[in-house]
Amino acid sequence: MEIKSYPGSPYPLGATWDGKGVNFALFAANATGIELCLFDSTDDKKETAKIKLAERTHEIWHVYIPDIKPGQLYGYRVHGPYEPQNGHRFNPHKLLIDPYAKAISGTIEWHDSLFGYEVGHEDEDFSFSNTDSAPYIPKSVVIDPNFDWEGDKSPKVPYHNSIIYETHVKGFTKQHPDIPEEIRGTYAALAHPVTIQYLKDLGITAVELMPVHHFITDRYLVEKNLTNYWGYNSIGFFAPDVRYSGSGTLGEQVTEFKNMVKALHKEGIEVILDVVYNHTGEGNHMGPTLSFKGIDNASYYRLVADNPRYYMDYTGTGNTLNANLPSVLRLIMDSLRYWILEMHVDGFRFDLASTLARELHEVDRLSSFFDIIHQDPIISQVKLIAEPWDVGEGGYQVGNFPPGWTEWNGKYRDCMRDFWRGENSMLAEFAERFTGSSDLYQDDNRRPTASINFITAHDGFTLNDLVSYNEKHNTENGEDNNDGESHNRSWNCGEEGPTDSAEVLALRQKQKRNFLTTLFLSQGVPMIVAGDEISRTQNGNNNAYCQDNEISWLNWSEADKDLLEFTRKLISLRRNHPVFCRRRWFQGQPIKGVGIEDIAWFLPDGKEMSDENWNQDFAKSLAVFLNGKGLRSSGPKGEHIADDSFYVIFNAHYEPLQYKLPSKKYGTEWTKIIDTSENRVEDEGVTYKAGSTIEIDGRSIVLLHHPLQS
Repeated sequence: MEIKSYPGSPYPLGATWDGKGVNFALFAANATGIELCLFDSTDDKKETAKIKLAERTHEIWHVYIPDIKPGQLYGYRVHGPYEPQNGHRFNPHKLLIDPYAKAISGTIEWHDSLFGYEVGHEDEDFSFSNTDSAPYIPKSVVIDPNFDWEGDKSPKVPYHNSIIYETHVKGFTKQHPDIPEEIRGTYAALAHPVTIQYLKDLGITAVELMPVHHFITDRYLVEKNLTNYWGYNSIGFFAPDVRYSGSGTLGEQVTEFKNMVKALHKEGIEVILDVVYNHTGEGNHMGPTLSFKGIDNASYYRLVADNPRYYMDYTGTGNTLNANLPSVLRLIMDSLRYWILEMHVDGFRFDLASTLARELHEVDRLSSFFDIIHQDPIISQVKLIAEPWDVGEGGYQVGNFPPGWTEWNGKYRDCMRDFWRGENSMLAEFAERFTGSSDLYQDDNRRPTASINFITAHDGFTLNDLVSYNEKHNTENGEDNNDGESHNRSWNCGEEGPTDSAEVLALRQKQKRNFLTTLFLSQGVPMIVAGDEISRTQNGNNNAYCQDNEISWLNWSEADKDLLEFTRKLISLRRNHPVFCRRRWFQGQPIKGVGIEDIAWFLPDGKEMSDENWNQDFAKSLAVFLNGKGLRSSGPKGEHIADDSFYVIFNAHYEPLQYKLPSKKYGTEWTKIIDTSENRVEDEGVTYKAGSTIEIDGRSIVLLHHPLQS
């Protein structure tokens, strides 16, 4: 079949439809030749047309094909040396996914032909495979970028007002009885009015979606009848994953994703994407050749300097994208800008972000990756959240990311888990974490909102399982319970797993309320995992990455409605009171005209804590006064902000404690509005005079309220 072609342009990269035809552009610095392969349908085993790219500009190969329309399927075959020992793995028998594909037509059908070498050969990856992989690999899709956004704008919720909800596109709605069955588990289901109303009622301001970039399920999982449910194995950094599309596979998934974002934005809810730019789904030197590896291996990956057959692996996945190389930096930045400008997302959470900061071996805070983002007028203006660690040496970098970034605060999670399970830990650290972790973020002029506070995340126990299991129970993952974190800082409240003991069950419920109350009263940005508010369980599995089934999906039919109502009221309390959402650090000094500090810490006897008290590791209880007149912040129009004052009593001891309230200068009368031992959040409760004594139940929190007085 004769195909007319023109030279085309090296920019933009990828396949771009202009209404009359399509421009194709592919970066491949070390390639000696490239063929564009066109397919008529997803069932085609062989391309129906093959066009040699004759034009090359600055290491980018390009061609323009007139009359091609959106929905066109395509892939590339790339020629060059197959020299693994020199870092080159070109093999034109392998059809390759365009790194800039805006849509991908399906998922991989695993077959030996997907590997650049002969699987099982004694020479391993030094052997060469002549088998065509086209029948088994999904095709890239030309899309129509036009979409009616109806004037859509980002809600731009300030960090200090944000409540982040980490969720999985499929798992959140797959079992939801009030969502039409044909769209459950899709982008459309997240945009359904039932979903959006639930998020609004809960008080959520942003959904943080686990990976939606098109990803790979590794062969070894498929052979065990498992799958990659979480999606941290990207192959298409511009393509919304086709698995979550309820409308089609030839570009319809892009429109469906845009409709989801538009619907959430209309209700003031932001969309944050969990992105995985640290590695790809092509694995190590024995992995498949699907895209980058066959296009230009040495221009995309970190290879071992003195033996480039092998990959540097800072991610535990077999390879690491080399964010020091201009081609990779361009890919990442182009991808981020695309999701902001074309898909209207509001921010990103960077998986294993320390990997992107590595210049050579060291984690360099001022690496080119951060420099480029900092100066980019588009990317620098959205929410940027780091998972501040990787698996390499020196990879734990909590507190070390530059201004403009927020971080998943793993130290907050660990400290709060230890406190509520009764570990001997310093009250000083608890106070530091509760007030925004100034020890981590204040020195470089960041604010308390640099800390993304969380008790649980997708990776690890759910909140319910955190208080129900001492040990992980991951046998369903097929690795003899060897996978997943063994040190979870969890406590089962007396019995492992399911129990009929009313006493154990009551304690577990109280512990859940303790964790949630601590989280939503802490300074910083709270993040909750979808389902924790309804007591979702994974039956003790703390690494359900491969469980695309009832283990991972939210079970709406067994929702804990009491905990849900408690959580709703708790989030509402936080959102209505700026004293819990401070934009500036506590000073611990008297406020002008008020004469008392913006924050003060107390012992059970009503006396302020001394330096000596902070360093006692056996202490399990403390109280804190939060002064509503000490916010030191202005409103949107410059108005002075003041709030009610609060007194929070934490008792992680297993027995009740008598607490004497402080003197009148802190408040003449206090009203109890939360008591986690009673499962209540109230506007009006029992009232206590200054200096009176209140009993705090074992392992519980009491929140007292004092109204703002002029």
